[in-house]
Amino acid sequence: MTKLSMHAISAPVFARMLRNLSAILTKAEHQAKTKGYDPSVLLNSRLAPDMFTLTRQVQIATDHAKGAVARLAGHTPEAIEDTETTFADVQARIAKVIGLVESYKPEQIDGSEAREVTVKIPNGEFKFSGLDYINQWAMPNFYFHVATAYAVLRANGIELGKKDFLIS
Repeated sequence: MTKLSMHAISAPVFARMLRNLSAILTKAEHQAKTKGYDPSVLLNSRLAPDMFTLTRQVQIATDHAKGAVARLAGHTPEAIEDTETTFADVQARIAKVIGLVESYKPEQIDGSEAREVTVKIPNGEFKFSGLDYINQWAMPNFYFHVATAYAVLRANGIELGKKDFLIS
């Protein structure tokens, strides 16, 4: 039986899904232009009045990806300012984060199952083992924001399917 490594269940998964998100955003921008409306309308769309915009969903998804691999490696996540206003900006952010995620080698992340990981949030902090962090916090949050970005686009008439979400 093959033992999965902490690297194998994190970095390549984040990178693949970020590529899928990038492909989805490319389709959305193209479809908006083809249908004759400003693609920035999509970037500022949300599913409900109290939810974040598409741009913010992408920012948070990328923050979880880069933060997870850094924390598992025992590093402080690189800060990226949330200044994106165009599809090109959002795509550049995704590309940068893919580069960051892929820069972590297995030997930097493997063995982090028991490493203590602390996540600070506005009203406190959470402490996890590395394995619990990836399984109970980082991946669920990452997938939530990627799926919500997909849902925002679908709710705005962008023609996407499950295959777009799963396979870039």
